[in-house]
Amino acid sequence: MKTDKKRNVLIIGAAGRDFHNFNTFYRDNPAYNVVAFTAAQIPDIAGRKYPASLAGQLYPQGIPIYPQDELEALIKKLDVDECVFSYSDVPYTYVMGLGAKVNAAGADFTMMGHKNTALKSTKPVIAVCAVRTGCGKSQTSRKIIEVLMKQGLKVIAVRHPMPYGDFEAQKVQRFASIEDLAKNKCTIEEMEEYEPHVARGNVIYAGVDYEAILRAVEKDPSGCDVVLWDGGNNDFAFYKPDLMITVTDPHRPGNELSYYPGEVTLRLADIVVINKIDSADYENIQTVRKNIEKVNPKATVIDAASCLTVNKPELIKGKRVLVIEDGPTLTHGEMKIGAGYVAAQRFGAAEIIDPRPYVVGKLAETFKIYPNIGKILPAMGYGEQQMKDLAATIEKVDCDAVVIGTPIDLQRVIKINKPCVKVGYDLFEIGHPDLEDVLGEFVKKIKR
Repeated sequence: MKTDKKRNVLIIGAAGRDFHNFNTFYRDNPAYNVVAFTAAQIPDIAGRKYPASLAGQLYPQGIPIYPQDELEALIKKLDVDECVFSYSDVPYTYVMGLGAKVNAAGADFTMMGHKNTALKSTKPVIAVCAVRTGCGKSQTSRKIIEVLMKQGLKVIAVRHPMPYGDFEAQKVQRFASIEDLAKNKCTIEEMEEYEPHVARGNVIYAGVDYEAILRAVEKDPSGCDVVLWDGGNNDFAFYKPDLMITVTDPHRPGNELSYYPGEVTLRLADIVVINKIDSADYENIQTVRKNIEKVNPKATVIDAASCLTVNKPELIKGKRVLVIEDGPTLTHGEMKIGAGYVAAQRFGAAEIIDPRPYVVGKLAETFKIYPNIGKILPAMGYGEQQMKDLAATIEKVDCDAVVIGTPIDLQRVIKINKPCVKVGYDLFEIGHPDLEDVLGEFVKKIKR
């Protein structure tokens, strides 16, 4: 039945895609009234407001953010007509289970595509996405930047949102140095994504308003020939790509067709990278290869390894070690191992110490929420208290050394009074085509 009444919309999110969907489609749209956001995955987002300064003239009071577990009650309380699912890296059973709750409560359940949400740049855009968290997007992005820089091009990276602090202050963020990380009060999770870029001399942007971010990138004082979308979780790009590269992971075969929106990124890809071939089982690699052929047979496939570097292997061999990996890869990424764990095994650790008997505070909550993490300590640091709890947990663990598999200098952020080993990892393509091959063709097109 047609009506002139505004549709009441609730956006189900996690302080990322939800804000982008609002900004690009709902913010100035008089046909809709966004009554609330809900928050999941990221701690300490619920209970806040999306501020009026970002929400626009239609929302002078801002928009409240509630916990997702209040969703069904909110649909009735706020007379919600439509719920828009807007976060990433969740299995299809979870998405449709949530859809069933929404429908049962009386509202429509929507998932927005790139037609209404992808912004167009005046610069060429390469998007790096993945089918799951922890596939190797960051190392792929770094390799792409290296190849393009050899071609004399200036590349600026834009990271999927991680606005865990002051939303207004984080509207547009530019990082060009390690000092910028401290100045912007970055969490560990943010530093894990930004630091590898700035440490290599590259500029990276992030924030909340990705239209404003894009226009700032296009006019960046250092110059910009190519925009590199460095995706988060397994979300698809906020910018319309001229070349789309999706990374897959044979340690989680089949996930490329069973997680949202990872399959979307696979179907959109021009190039698909099968990463971690050096440490995955042959049968699992073949499963991923067949699934790529099934849904995107026109994509060019690149085989790759995740090559490890270890600065002090003597601290691993024969020692009892604690392994630390980046948090999101272990939590909603559901990985059982990471670079640190592989390095500990490869370099002959006598024992990998289980951190669970030692965890304190918010880290103990993390293990309750994600009980399958196992014998690895996630470098959780969404806020100051989590950083303190991480440091306290490391201090309590009875071990000979700490193997750090996160991509940041963790010792710069928290005090660790134990011998530490830093594990790095880079993308190494196997055979041809490789990234130089495919990017060479891309460069030829944009230089015409």
